[in-house]
Amino acid sequence: MRVAEFIRTAGVGLGIAASAAVSGAMAQGGPSGYQGAWLSGGMDCAEVYSSAGKGTTFKKPVDIFAPAFIVSGNRLRTPQASCRIKSVRPAGDRQRLVLGCTNAVAGNEVRVLMATQPDGSLKRYFNEQDTTGTSYQRCSR
Repeated sequence: MRVAEFIRTAGVGLGIAASAAVSGAMAQGGPSGYQGAWLSGGMDCAEVYSSAGKGTTFKKPVDIFAPAFIVSGNRLRTPQASCRIKSVRPAGDRQRLVLGCTNAVAGNEVRVLMATQPDGSLKRYFNEQDTTGTSYQRCSR
């Protein structure tokens, strides 16, 4: 299975997008509007994440199918992959993130569309035609 498929399976598929908070964020060391731990679906944050010193990590044993990810600086981690955020660019009312991702088996470039929402949540879109998106709540900063 390719890295992109791993990420989609983990619920991230990854489209991370739009808001003024993200504009120029790469110059500041990462996409500031997306920093923190994010979770989709009916799971509780405490089921997936634990606090560790300075930040949040995936709880052990890691649920590889949890629709979750953590953004810290210019890194994005899912339960199965670690990605470097190469770029963040506007794509209409969303942001297109280009990620360099690796897992235990392979490495791959992944493109993701996302947008922050007025209520502080985040929506990930599978492609430009996706008008619904998948909602994520922020578990921690």
